[in-house]
Amino acid sequence: MALAIFDLDNTLIADDSDYLWGQFLVDQGIVDRTIYEQINAKFYEDYRQGTLDMVAFLRFALKPLADHPIEQLHAWRKQFLAEVIPPIFLKAAAELVDKHRALGHTLLVITATNRFITAPIVEMYGIENLIATTPELIDGSYTGEIIGIPCFQAGKVTLLNEWLAKTGESLKDSYFYSDSHNDLPLLKLVDNPVAVNPDDTLRHFAETQGWAIMNLRS
Repeated sequence: MALAIFDLDNTLIADDSDYLWGQFLVDQGIVDRTIYEQINAKFYEDYRQGTLDMVAFLRFALKPLADHPIEQLHAWRKQFLAEVIPPIFLKAAAELVDKHRALGHTLLVITATNRFITAPIVEMYGIENLIATTPELIDGSYTGEIIGIPCFQAGKVTLLNEWLAKTGESLKDSYFYSDSHNDLPLLKLVDNPVAVNPDDTLRHFAETQGWAIMNLRS
C-alpha cells in the first residue's frame, strides 16, 4: 500500500499554524504584543529563509504551554481552531487527501509545528497518522521541552524512518507534498515528490528535477 505524506503549513492549509497560534496569543492578550509579535515574526522569516534555529524557536514557542494550566490551553486552542483555521482550510487539499484515501493509500502528515497545535487540524482532514514535534507533558503540565528531536528538515527523515520501522510501512511508490525548501531532505527520498504552492527555492529545484508542481489555492 502506497504512502501519501503531506506537510501541513502552507500545504494542506493556506498559512502557517505555528505563526498564527503565536498571533492568536498576542491578539488575546495572553502574551506581550510588543515583544512576542516581533520575535514571532523574526522566527517565521528565518524559517522562510532556511536559517531557523529550531532549538531557540521551540524554547520561545513552547513557553506559553508551560506557563498556563492545560485546561486553559485547551480552551484557547478550541477558540483558535474555531476562529483561525476554517478560513485557511483548503477544499482542494481535502479533495487531494480524499483521492489518495480512495486509492487505498496510507495517509500521513509530517510537520515541524508541535503536536498540541497540529493534531486537531490534521483530524479535520480525516488523517489518522501524524508525525510532529512533540511537547513534553509531565503530570498533566507541559514543561516547555520536547520529546525526542524536532520534526524539522533532516529531523523529519529521522522521525519518518522510525515510524516506518514501527509500522512496517515503506516508501515504495510514496508521495510527499510540501511547499517548503526546508523539506528537501524528505522530498528527495520519496518516489513521487510534489511541490505545492512552493517557495522560490523549492520551485526552482522542482523545475530542475522535473518534479510535479501543483496549486491547491485556486
